[in-house]
Amino acid sequence: MNRVYGEPVDVRARNDGRPARFVWRSRLYTVRAILEHWVINREWWRDPEAEPGQPELEFWRVEASAGPGMTPGVYELRREAATGIWTLRRGL
Repeated sequence: MNRVYGEPVDVRARNDGRPARFVWRSRLYTVRAILEHWVINREWWRDPEAEPGQPELEFWRVEASAGPGMTPGVYELRREAATGIWTLRRGL
């Protein structure tokens, strides 16, 4: 069952930007696997200040669990490039 939350989350990312852990609703989740990663670039032809290929949103679909022995779930995390703010977009 898909649930869209759009709630802010505190993400701890690796040096290469991949999420390693996140806190959502006061619970720590550890990322077990990166399932998918994609970037949405700015529409530079509509925004005179944007450069071609400049990322606007970065999405990570991850498998994560809230602790040892807990059943992992699939979560979609979104990072806004301009602000660095992370949001939990959905729990799958």
